[in-house]
Amino acid sequence: MTFSSSTEGVHTIAEILSEPQTWTQCLSALLDSGQLAKINEKLNKNVEWIFVGCGSSFYLAQIAASSWSILTGIPARAIPASEILLFPELFPAPCQPVFISRSGRTSEIVEAAQYAESDLGIQSLAITCGIGTPIEEICSNVIRLSPADEKSTVMTRSFTSMLLALQALAADRASSKSFLTSLRALPTQAAPRLDGMQATVRSLVDKRTYADYVFLGQGPFFGVAQESMLKVKEMSCSYAQAFHTLEFRHGPKAIVSPETLLTFFLSESGFADEISVLQEMKELGGTTFVISNSINAAIRASADYSIELSLDVPEVARAAAAVIAGQFLGFYTGMRKGFNPDRPRNLSRVVMLDGRNGGSPRAAT
Repeated sequence: MTFSSSTEGVHTIAEILSEPQTWTQCLSALLDSGQLAKINEKLNKNVEWIFVGCGSSFYLAQIAASSWSILTGIPARAIPASEILLFPELFPAPCQPVFISRSGRTSEIVEAAQYAESDLGIQSLAITCGIGTPIEEICSNVIRLSPADEKSTVMTRSFTSMLLALQALAADRASSKSFLTSLRALPTQAAPRLDGMQATVRSLVDKRTYADYVFLGQGPFFGVAQESMLKVKEMSCSYAQAFHTLEFRHGPKAIVSPETLLTFFLSESGFADEISVLQEMKELGGTTFVISNSINAAIRASADYSIELSLDVPEVARAAAAVIAGQFLGFYTGMRKGFNPDRPRNLSRVVMLDGRNGGSPRAAT
């Protein structure tokens, strides 16, 4: 594969490759300062946690909510910011909202946070990579990860860094020192895997492009599948979909053909059942790509391409590393198709909606 220009995609690929280093910077700043413990003391207890985002940040919210429930045992779920604005009865109170925004300026997030803080009187938490942004002025508590911000339009290192910060917050709430130790170890373990990941994805993309890109995952890996789907759409303008792995059997598998690339993010929790879906999709004629912490003989028999993470950290902590495979796939597919991943078609770094009347949710009027 030859890139159409030596300058196209340079920011995006550099930001993907910088992720482990950025994780170390962000986690060290949060944990060494005791900031997470101080924030946890201020946040609500014994209520449902609601993680709110738009686009990539919503898929991040899905992983964060799954991680929160797994690590703390406290109910949590993800909601798009637009749902709070258009259907505010779906936003439960009392709750502990967490507003996720790389820029801190996305209009739907800012308006939803304003509604929570001003209209409902709920002290919220914002996590952002921006500095001096509207979301910081609105939310009572803020986590800032400025080293994770990007020059490129699509979220890569900001996504994984904010995810790890929220997982660290969950581990602090659960008093799980072992999980926090694992998060600190993750960057060192993940960094040497990037070259192999990159080589596998480039080999896959060099062969061909596909009419349909399908991403499958369960639990926290469903959000990984969603985000990977979005990376392929954003950077390569390809048709892509995401499903829960076992749900794919219930109708969607009708689309499988030799024109379909199916990417599986396998979990340990559902390993045997998910492999059975992999085997079935291979028999239906799709090309299969597997990202798993370990690769066994059954996977090798049904996977056309595979990445073995081999990370010695808990399953939930591997989500950030797994999503890098999806980022590489979006990047190299985009480059093959002649797009510039640094400047995706029709996209901007911050989404601002025109035509809203002051941002007050319907039920508040």
